[in-house]
Amino acid sequence: MLPQLERFSSSLELDYELYPYDIEGSVAHARGLARAKVISRSQLTAIERGLRRIRRELDAGDFRFEASDEDIHTAIERRLTEITSAGAALHAGRSRNDQVALDLRLYCRDAAREARHALAELIDAIGTKALAHAAWPMPGYTHLQRAQPVTVGHHLLAHAEPLLRDAQRFAHALESAGTMPLGSGALAGSTLPLARRAVARELGLPALTENSMDAVSDRDFALDLAFACMSTSIHLSRLGEDVVLWATSEFGFVRLADEISTGSSLMPQKKNPDIAELLRGRAGRSLGAFVALATVLKGLPLAYDRDLQEDKPAVFAAVENVLESLVAAALLVQHLEFDRERLAAAAADPSLLATDAAEELVRSGVPFRKAHEKVGNAVRDGRFAAPPDVRASLRRRDLEGAPNPRRVAARARAMRREAARLRR
Repeated sequence: MLPQLERFSSSLELDYELYPYDIEGSVAHARGLARAKVISRSQLTAIERGLRRIRRELDAGDFRFEASDEDIHTAIERRLTEITSAGAALHAGRSRNDQVALDLRLYCRDAAREARHALAELIDAIGTKALAHAAWPMPGYTHLQRAQPVTVGHHLLAHAEPLLRDAQRFAHALESAGTMPLGSGALAGSTLPLARRAVARELGLPALTENSMDAVSDRDFALDLAFACMSTSIHLSRLGEDVVLWATSEFGFVRLADEISTGSSLMPQKKNPDIAELLRGRAGRSLGAFVALATVLKGLPLAYDRDLQEDKPAVFAAVENVLESLVAAALLVQHLEFDRERLAAAAADPSLLATDAAEELVRSGVPFRKAHEKVGNAVRDGRFAAPPDVRASLRRRDLEGAPNPRRVAARARAMRREAARLRR
């Protein structure tokens, strides 16, 4: 191949991140070969010793790459054969195709676990903040128009609920990456008596792939992970948008602490909600990564095609972006400072209780549509007399999932328990 094309086709910079998984998978494969008596015990010992040495070199940044190293997998195998002649036996029964599929599965499982832990920190931060503000009244909005009363805690928890669903999506991504493809070879398995189940147990993978052609070409597990990242990023973007709105002079619901804001290079009075804005902007990265991966996979013929080399940049970008965003979002929530007076003033708007007045008429036997019309006319004519107060309204909203302060506090505590479960 022409030197220019070798550079074009090289994936070393892309798949370098997979080296811990490549070594882990190679150790397991070597042990499987020894179990199947394809290699001797002494060869296994030499291979394991060599792979441990390579891991130390890579961890320390002392590994010397060669121009001929097409990817991290060939680099590790090349170095292993330099360390021990037994290294030449390692690739028996294994293709680069099932090797790469395994490495990416192992990476995706670790990434899904890490994302769940990061979600736990954010969910706990929201639960903590919501518990402290469970009874603080504020307006709830539809169409960005004041609608009905809620509490700050209830509004915050509305951002935590989708994050719990995202945790389930990452759990699904973890599960979908849990099948072991080694033994599939290039696409048609191997004539060697490979110990696939033993290798799967060694790697902590609960199942084996059932079709060798699908095993080397399947990237649905990566798509599941990228989708979970995208969904999480969308929900973080919505959280960021609310903080941006609340921090405006027009709303004034939060004061931006120095820890989560920046100043202006020109205007000395400014405090900008940069972190919240970046949570909105960063969602584009995750969305782009998902679309990029889906585009790579669309219409590929079976089995393996080199297009799949492009799966890793998309997955790595999605994972890195969502992990960084989750950390930033947790810090943002932890440092939010709510302005109780501004919230109370906004929540004192009598129009927030118009629906309460209509429902009071319903209690007296007036059909809701007639009650709605009567209260609506009173509001338009300036004759509307609001029910007692917003706190009484909130106490009366004593339904599951409603903003009754007692129920909000209970849900906030439950949210923190969910976060503790996700950490395990």
